[in-house]
Amino acid sequence: MRFAKPFLFVLGAFLLALVMTQPALAQAVPAAPAAPSATGALDRALGQLGGGNDAPLALSLQVLIIMGLLTVLPGIILMMTSFTRIIIVLSILRQALGLQQTPPNQVLIGLSLFLSLFVMAPTISKVNDAAIKPYAAGQIGAEQMIETGGASLHAFMLKQTRVKDITMFSGIAKTGPYANPNEVPFSVLLPAFVTSELKTAFQIGFLVFLPFIVIDLVVATVLMSLGMMMMSPTIISLPFKLLLFVLVDGWALTMGSLANSFVS
Repeated sequence: MRFAKPFLFVLGAFLLALVMTQPALAQAVPAAPAAPSATGALDRALGQLGGGNDAPLALSLQVLIIMGLLTVLPGIILMMTSFTRIIIVLSILRQALGLQQTPPNQVLIGLSLFLSLFVMAPTISKVNDAAIKPYAAGQIGAEQMIETGGASLHAFMLKQTRVKDITMFSGIAKTGPYANPNEVPFSVLLPAFVTSELKTAFQIGFLVFLPFIVIDLVVATVLMSLGMMMMSPTIISLPFKLLLFVLVDGWALTMGSLANSFVS
């Protein structure tokens, strides 16, 4: 989405500053030789790119890799977090109110992004504590960091995914059955997670739409009974829908319900 580009630039600048200020990453000088078991195939491959079998990456290559990873960041935010469900529900809410561009797309995307960060905060903290910090301290290798960080994200996605969706995609891929939920690969979990999120978002959107449809029906019936068939019911119903939404504190109710929908 074009509205997410400013956020990517800010995040990229932050990551660059983080790399330049972290001695373990920027200077690439380990305090002590790492044990052979702490480095995997990925570490050895990265070391070869840096100029030797055990040599760490040069700063320029680290920056290049980080900038390359930023290109897939929008896909990760859209498809592997709570962002999909939140943005769809907010879009349906705006349509139910009868508002075309209020709130504008930038506001909806900003609300969805920061509410997604709020929902994903426990998962992000687990990834930071279990993967990023040990890797920055030189305690684990890059391959182990990816596996550990992916496990936390895998657990979040698995909790929000329906079993029948996993069964459907595992049948298409001709894999499984799985003895343990942790054995579900990302290639099966990702499409199943997105499918479940879309279904859940439309279920919530249906419930959001109901009270506003009632208002539209009442206003249309009153106008028909008065013989005012040339007047659009939307013009009359819009103030009543806004009044109802404000009286019930609709934004707080919607945001709280969306956040609670991820708590199980």
